[in-house]
Formats: sequence, C-alpha cells, structure tokens
Amino acid sequence: MTRFRWFIAVLAVLLAQSAISDELRPGYLEMRQTSPGEYNLLFKIPARGEDLRLAIYVKLPEGTQDVGPPRASLSDGVYVERRTIRRDGGFIGQPVSINGLSATSTDVLVRIESLGGAVQTERLSPTNTAFIIQAVPGAWEIAATYLHLGVEHILFGFDHLLFVLALVILVRGWGRVAITVTAFTIAHSITLAAAALGFVNVPGPPLEATIALSIMLVAIEILNARRGKPSLTARLPWLVAFSFGLLHGFGFAGALAEVGLPQHSIAVALLFFNIGVEIGQLIFVAAVLSLIALLRHLASMLVEPTRIQPALDRLDVSVAYAIGIMAAYWVIERTTAFFA
Repeated sequence: MTRFRWFIAVLAVLLAQSAISDELRPGYLEMRQTSPGEYNLLFKIPARGEDLRLAIYVKLPEGTQDVGPPRASLSDGVYVERRTIRRDGGFIGQPVSINGLSATSTDVLVRIESLGGAVQTERLSPTNTAFIIQAVPGAWEIAATYLHLGVEHILFGFDHLLFVLALVILVRGWGRVAITVTAFTIAHSITLAAAALGFVNVPGPPLEATIALSIMLVAIEILNARRGKPSLTARLPWLVAFSFGLLHGFGFAGALAEVGLPQHSIAVALLFFNIGVEIGQLIFVAAVLSLIALLRHLASMLVEPTRIQPALDRLDVSVAYAIGIMAAYWVIERTTAFFA
C-alpha cells in the first residue's frame, strides 16, 4: 500500500508538471535593427491549445510606430507575433517592458541586435519586467549577463539537475563525486563550445529525448549498485559521466542558441555562460552532499549504527525510482513530440 501511495504521488507530480508547463516555458523577444530607428520585432509567447496564449504584451517606448500591420500566428503551443517598428530618435537608451509578466511564473529571454552585429541579451522575470536598450554593451556587461544566464539555466534545467543528482547518489564520497563531476564538466564544455560555435549541429527533439534516456539509465545503475550487481558505471563513473556529459553539452548549447552570442564578444559570452553553468552545478552538488551528510548524522542519532547504511540504501532506491519514473515520462513525452 505504501508503494502504491508513493506511485500515485509521483504520478500526481507528473500530471501537475504538464498542467503548468505552458506557464513555465520562457517567452522570447527579439529586436533586430534593419536601419537607423527601425527594427524587426519577433515575440514568442507560450500558449495552450489553439486559442489560449499567456497574457503578456510588449510595451515599447513612447513614440514607437508600426511600419505595416503586425502579423500573428498560433501553432504548436507557441503564439508568434511579428512587427516592423520605428521611432523618431531611435531606441537607444529607451525602456522596453513586458506587461503582465509579473502575474506569471515565466521568464522572457530578450535579444537585441544592432546594425553592426552587437547583441544585447536580457532575461526578464516576474520581478524584473523591464530593461533599457543599450548602444553597444561592454565586455563586463556581457560577462555578467551570460554568467547569470548560465547559473539560471542549470538551476532551472530540471533534467540536467536530475542527471547530476543521480551521479552523486550513485558515486558516493566527496573524492569520487569530485572526479565524476569534473569529467562531466569537461565533456559538456567541449560540446557546448563546439555546438555554440557552429562546428556541430544536433537536432533538438531527438537530443532532448536522449538526454532523458541518459537520466533513466543512471537511475537504473543506482538500483543495480544497491542490489550488489557490479556495473561499468559503478566501477568507472567518471567515464560514464564524461560520455553522457558530451550529450548534455549539446543541450546547454540549445539553450544558449535561444539567446544567441554577441558577434563582437563571442569568446567572453561563451566563457562566462559556461562558468555560470559550473557555478550553478557546484551549488547544487554541494547542497546534495550536505543534505546526505545531514541525513547520515540524523540517522546516527535515531537508529543503531548497523542499520544506518541499509536505511540510506533504501532511501537511495526510492529516489532512484522517482528519478527513473520522471525520466521515463520525459522519454515518452519527447519521443512522441517529434513523431507528432
């Protein structure tokens, strides 16, 4: 009965995730300059079904005019709005905001490209709904923006976090975790750079399904290890982490592609996005290891010493089942999505 209740609880989480997924998906605003004072505007908004879009709207600087009628379409869960806008005096130094964003749980990625190819990127949120269009962002501004994007991406990238969580549970021990996470870091840094610079191109939908499959496989390895079945992952976790890290790097590159890289500071943006990903990952690993240490300490106070490790093993098995069920759900969802 306990296992059945646990299964129902996990199922409820999955269903709840589907119900709120539209609002959690980020919006995207792009303004590409075509001439002095004129931009092509693209606004993508999460939508549900064929007639419901998230109620967020771009508020442009006063004096902005449309050059021709706006064009809008709704398909595949995304509302797309295209406009050509102009303003006497230009847009540099002017504020742009997203009305209605503060009443949602989503973010909006912003990309502003000038005639010279300089790119300004922003990430708006319910607590930060506006920004100022800059002339040419400096190196430090680019570094800060992409560092922040990297940290946010890993901390809100639940599939990547589940993979790291599974690795930490499987490996155990600060030393082995450090080696394993370092291998994962090196691997995804390689493919992130290669994909972001255009040397390699991997289709998004199959990639996302394969990333979910990698999480499920590591969850299975946790179960095998706790049942005393030796495996390559348990013996050489760094090798498996490196192999799957190459795969996850393409996923990071896909997120970076949504924002784009500033053509005049590609190296700075790429470096600091990667550093941000690592900072977020280290924060998460430290939190997980601290929680494990705390649970071990509490167990030593509540149960006999000989029963501590079996209790922790049972907890590992329960968490592995939860991770595996979530990953299997993602595999099915993402696989059916690119066949639909």
